[in-house]
Amino acid sequence: MEMLSLTSTAFKHGDSIPLKYTCDGEQTVNPPLTIRGIPGGTQSLVLLMEDPDIPKKTKPDDMFDHWVLFNIPPVLTTIAEGASAGVPGMNSRGSHGYTGPCPPKEFEPSEHRYFFRLYALDAELPLKYGASKTDVLKAMQGHMLEEVELMGRYKRI
Repeated sequence: MEMLSLTSTAFKHGDSIPLKYTCDGEQTVNPPLTIRGIPGGTQSLVLLMEDPDIPKKTKPDDMFDHWVLFNIPPVLTTIAEGASAGVPGMNSRGSHGYTGPCPPKEFEPSEHRYFFRLYALDAELPLKYGASKTDVLKAMQGHMLEEVELMGRYKRI
């Protein structure tokens, strides 16, 4: 049986995220993602993109949420470049879509890691458009079947 996987044709796990998908490029255009191995019993998927390297001076909770999607249909196998899926939640910029990597040049580390985390759930989440990542994580409790991550890096030009 195939394990849940999340890949991108734009970059491999641990490699640099291409400029196009960052604030130095098109900022709101997400990289293409491919989903495989969705486990049986999955009722919805959640995708979170997070930057744990954000300086405390800019975000005291140590995490910048770049993308929050929930209630993604489990039949979905791709999220195309510049597309969305499911229900958008609120990112740390206060918008409801993808916001590209943009590590502040004046703080170390100057290269940040960006984690795309995909969760297979045995339920749809009872949340509305614009829900926060905190609300999504709370609603997911007790419903996770499997999870996987894809990590990319970015350093400003």
